[in-house]
Amino acid sequence: MRVRSGRAARGRAPVAATSEQVVSGHEAEAPVGGRWLTLGKDGRLTAYARHRNGLLRWTETRPGGPRWTGPDLIEVPDLTHLSVAQGADSYVHFVGRRSVQKGDGPPVVDLVHAIQYQTGRPFSPWRSVGNPYKEKERAVKVGPPVIAISPSGAAHIFVRNAGGGITMRREDKNGKWVGWKDLKGSRAQESMVVSAAGSGGMELFVPGSGQAMRWIQAEEDGPFEQVQSIPVQIAPGGAAALETAPGRHTYYWTDPSGNGVVAHRPGTWVIPLGGTPAEGPVTVLHAMLDGYDCTVLAHRDLDGQVMLAACGTENEGAGLWWSPTGERTAATPALALDAHGRVVLGMIGADGALYIARQNREPGLAMAPAERIH
Repeated sequence: MRVRSGRAARGRAPVAATSEQVVSGHEAEAPVGGRWLTLGKDGRLTAYARHRNGLLRWTETRPGGPRWTGPDLIEVPDLTHLSVAQGADSYVHFVGRRSVQKGDGPPVVDLVHAIQYQTGRPFSPWRSVGNPYKEKERAVKVGPPVIAISPSGAAHIFVRNAGGGITMRREDKNGKWVGWKDLKGSRAQESMVVSAAGSGGMELFVPGSGQAMRWIQAEEDGPFEQVQSIPVQIAPGGAAALETAPGRHTYYWTDPSGNGVVAHRPGTWVIPLGGTPAEGPVTVLHAMLDGYDCTVLAHRDLDGQVMLAACGTENEGAGLWWSPTGERTAATPALALDAHGRVVLGMIGADGALYIARQNREPGLAMAPAERIH
């Protein structure tokens, strides 16, 4: 699969900050967790990033771009972490970990949830969904939340609990939150990934100590059952997942022994994909390239440069080649398809601005140079 970056091919300089670019006060600190570049029902893309006072949002002015509005600041005080997920209905859900210091002793920690129902429109109110623990000393040990949306639209929130296992809370069919459920597990890393199947059901993949723990939801909005763990080593920083066939999920992570990014489908061998990834998850996307069903991957290398590759879906074993984009970022890049089915690469630059590179009309995965959005 041919992969080429317009910026790398043209020899232009990587993203860098200038004094004129850092005066607005609306500079992003980092992307949010999850797929932070989303396509709305109206065909417009939206990008989200963390800000010291809450959340920044950029929105395409029309389907396919290239112009954007923003960044708009959505104030959400006292957040330590924020994660995003989009449902089949195109609603975008957010869950944050909020920590508020009140006098002496441990801070008060809870999780908050909000929804954006339409592209560019205001969010719902940020409502607390509580904490698995009532005692402050244990509540403060709850890790960063991860959110996933079932095909029915029910939000599921997962956190690493005080004992090193996983605890979940989800909505019922009426949109009301049911009680916290301890899924067990032990020595879980804070990073985890949830993959929702289009036909219903989810898989939860949690890196642990010398293994990856897995939970499977056999039916839509049903209970999660822990299944046999996979004896693998996963570098700190998280994993990624993609439904690569109906009901079948492929997982991607960084191998700490030096094989770069690897791919794995439970029940098969681990497939080395090469590269020299920095800490943080690889980003993956389903796309049609030259009429072929493909998987597009992006990660940061050890110098912070964004590397791009593509392969036939579930054909990673045939090999792929990482192509430098010429762009650098300190945070995980994003991938999405725009209204015309073109691959779009999103990055947060060193100046805290959003940068967007879009697939051009050449064969393969040829990307135009990235443009700074405001």
